[in-house]
Amino acid sequence: MKTNIFATLAKTAVNINRGQRGMTGLETAIILIAFVTVAALFGYAVLSAGLFSAERGKEVVYSSLQQAKANMEISGSVIVQSADKSTADHIGFTVRNALNGAPIDMTPNFGGTLGQNKCVLSLTTASGYCNNIKWDMARMGAADNDDLLEAGEQFGITVDLTNLGSTDPAIGANAWFNIQVKPNQGSTMTIQRTLPGALDMVMDLY
Repeated sequence: MKTNIFATLAKTAVNINRGQRGMTGLETAIILIAFVTVAALFGYAVLSAGLFSAERGKEVVYSSLQQAKANMEISGSVIVQSADKSTADHIGFTVRNALNGAPIDMTPNFGGTLGQNKCVLSLTTASGYCNNIKWDMARMGAADNDDLLEAGEQFGITVDLTNLGSTDPAIGANAWFNIQVKPNQGSTMTIQRTLPGALDMVMDLY
């Protein structure tokens, strides 16, 4: 009788252990699946962020290349005219497309195209600042008939200082001026010169 009791207790203990082993395996599987799922989601998030960053970086590179290719530069000297030899009345210079880059819209802010310009000129003197001033453009050499400054073309830019409205500057002897040429794309070109102590009708400022 005692033997039957011990046998029954042994079988019960074995059955209890078997049930615990099954439950532990199921919980381990659930935890493993949860870890794999979380890792997969985290990996997807990291991969998406990396792809987004790479795409933004590529856009920045392309934009920088476009800006660099659309630069202009001054060609030759800056010519200043003074009809009365007391104050400057016209400033002229020639621009060209640097690096054989992208065309630059040089529609003038003068006459029939007043207010239609995308390239903005500003004038700074010792007495004031004038933004988006009037300026005219003349095609030079082998330039075609449009207003786009393309590779191999040169445009002559003229600023009439007597036609700037109520802010006409008085640039006399020994006075300095600063002209900023700001195209719609590319970097700003700055022209700064100082007039001589005695003005002539035409002055070549290197």
